[in-house]
Amino acid sequence: MAATPENGAHPQEHVDVLIVGAGLSGIGAACHLRREQPHKSFAILEARDSIGGTWDLFRYPGIRSDSDMFTLGYSFRPWREAKSIAEGHSILAYVKETARDHGVEQSIRYGHRVIGAQWSTAEARWTVQAQRDDTGETVQMTCDFLYACTGYYRYDEGYTPHFEGSEQFGGPIVHPQHWPEDLDWSDKRVVVIGSGATAVTLVPALAERAAHVTMLQRSPTYILSLPARDPIANALRARLPMELAYSLVRWKNVLLTMLNFQLCRRAPRRMNRLIRRLVAKQLPDGYDVDTHFNPTYSPWDQRLCLVPDGDLFKALSDGSASVSTGRIERFTASGIELESGEHLDADVIVTATGLNLLLLGGIELSVDGRRIDSGSTVAYKGMMLCGVPNMALTLGYTNASWTLKADLVAQYVCRLLAHMDAQGASICTPQAPHPALARDPIIDLQSGYVLRSVEKLPKQGPSAPWRLHQNYVKDVRLLRRGPIDDAMAFSNPPRAQAGPGGGADSGAGQDRIAVPV
Repeated sequence: MAATPENGAHPQEHVDVLIVGAGLSGIGAACHLRREQPHKSFAILEARDSIGGTWDLFRYPGIRSDSDMFTLGYSFRPWREAKSIAEGHSILAYVKETARDHGVEQSIRYGHRVIGAQWSTAEARWTVQAQRDDTGETVQMTCDFLYACTGYYRYDEGYTPHFEGSEQFGGPIVHPQHWPEDLDWSDKRVVVIGSGATAVTLVPALAERAAHVTMLQRSPTYILSLPARDPIANALRARLPMELAYSLVRWKNVLLTMLNFQLCRRAPRRMNRLIRRLVAKQLPDGYDVDTHFNPTYSPWDQRLCLVPDGDLFKALSDGSASVSTGRIERFTASGIELESGEHLDADVIVTATGLNLLLLGGIELSVDGRRIDSGSTVAYKGMMLCGVPNMALTLGYTNASWTLKADLVAQYVCRLLAHMDAQGASICTPQAPHPALARDPIIDLQSGYVLRSVEKLPKQGPSAPWRLHQNYVKDVRLLRRGPIDDAMAFSNPPRAQAGPGGGADSGAGQDRIAVPV
């Protein structure tokens, strides 16, 4: 339905729920709405010109999941491929097929980059501005509920630190986030700077064609090898109905991941030694494991990297790749000089140096004319911002698959919308904890991309519902079965007559329906 146009202006389109982002999270959110709230109208605004988010954006060689697909997949759609650690093109196909089969493709507006959203309490709705890529014009929509599925990093720009002398290097310098389609590294010497998930993926993939690949790291990262194909999953799928096998393997992998995380937190030295032994078994005798694969931090202070079938270690063992650990002094015309004096010859340099965080895709939020600074807010159940009405955002787990949390958030949003309908409420506003209570960063990893932007991220409180558990079992209880009205205020102000987005700035005279606990 649309608002009545005034003075000949184009009418504003209105939907019950407006989803921002058509990636893994956004498509999942739309499917949950279609399944659980079929009477709600919704649209999806996607800044890019295609579906898939991360899995369409990243095109570098070897791109794959760093989580198993039984947990990275949707709860309502079994993963049917043979590989548990899947290539990027398979994941993209899975997302596209899910969108098509659940009838959400036609709800996507491509090339619509959301730049601002203003909440009006008097109107009980959001007015959202999006810039169209094809025409450059700014269009507006209104919605009752805003659902941000934008991830938390910048799609248009990866992180590359300043490297002295980089302008002198004679070959291409490439960031994986923007991999050139025409880049040819065949029979060339390649240096990959970095030791995270992207680097450990790139090195064995590039080594298949390159003369040699060197992974240059400032310090080591924890790396675990897992089978690309899950033998238990494939055995169960051969004997049980697909949906039952998928659910069993999903829970098996959830519990194993949680066990690994808890052991790393509670016995970090023991887990350090165990991971070191596992790595040493996959490398040649005498390999300098302590220099290249023994981090100085505890396991899960940063995210662990997974390599399927030990492909990285195989490349290191057969000599097609190597690891160099040290600090960069400067780039030269023919490669990279380290502070140690060692020179790494290179024809191509790949800067797998990380991401730039960007919460909400850079959308500027305001509530009744007051600009919202996300860094000064407190997260509610890890999915809403205290003091910001009728809005949810998807932030996946840092210690497990992103989609596990995305699914729970979508289910909670559907429960919340149903509760509001049952109560006759048009506004839900998470309430902040007492100002005297402690505030911590919402992401507790020590990774560089987090530390560079931690002040821009919402905070978390000392206990539920303001504490982010990073624990799927606890979140199942909290989000799927827990109360809806804990520390949540519901209200139903009379709507002004001016139409969408034209309300007052205070919300005085609200008819309060529920009081936060």
